[in-house]
Amino acid sequence: MALVQRYGKPDLFVTMTCNPNWPEIKQELAIGEEGKNRLDLVSRIFRAKLLALKKQIMEKHVFGKPEFKIETPADYDKFVCAKIPSVDNLRKIILKYMMHGPCGHLNPQCPCMKHKGHTNCCKSGYPKKFCPEMTTSKDGFPLYRRRDTSDEVSICKADLDNRWVIPYNPYLSSLFDCHINLQVCSSIQAVKYLYKYVYKGHDRISFNVVQPGEQRAVDEIDQFHSGR
Repeated sequence: MALVQRYGKPDLFVTMTCNPNWPEIKQELAIGEEGKNRLDLVSRIFRAKLLALKKQIMEKHVFGKPEFKIETPADYDKFVCAKIPSVDNLRKIILKYMMHGPCGHLNPQCPCMKHKGHTNCCKSGYPKKFCPEMTTSKDGFPLYRRRDTSDEVSICKADLDNRWVIPYNPYLSSLFDCHINLQVCSSIQAVKYLYKYVYKGHDRISFNVVQPGEQRAVDEIDQFHSGR
């Protein structure tokens, strides 16, 4: 909150995920080798991509200059998109990296499902509702423009439409060819989530307490305790 007080609230929340199929990674692998076996290589290339993303934001100003503030839904529409694109190259990227699920009744065992009592629901709220224009909900969270265009795609044997698209920026998605989630920070809850996202809690230790010279059968469950 001290950072927000001094610099103002954040406008956008950007999450970038490494793509193990980046050509920069695959061209350095030996025959039959996979990226998961070369974490040194993957981490170095991802860091290079991350620096390139920061350059796009801080030097090339893809979201505007520092003094530019995103204030209205019309401003959000300039940067955030939540639809299945028609352009072939971008369409392939979005369908591969930016489609949620399927979950809900289409896949009750999806990791995003919350099981509370007799109610099963997606913790991210998918599928979203169709929305003709970008607006803000009662709780302060943005409702991205998701028009009912009848454009459906088959993913994991389920027909998905714009309600399942994870918000993205077309330019950055095309440039980096990976999962780049772009969210509008329109409420104080976004700031709280940023803190939770970065700060994972205290370090944990595993410990076991026994009497001096105590001899007993090894019980791994009894021995293992996790504490902060």
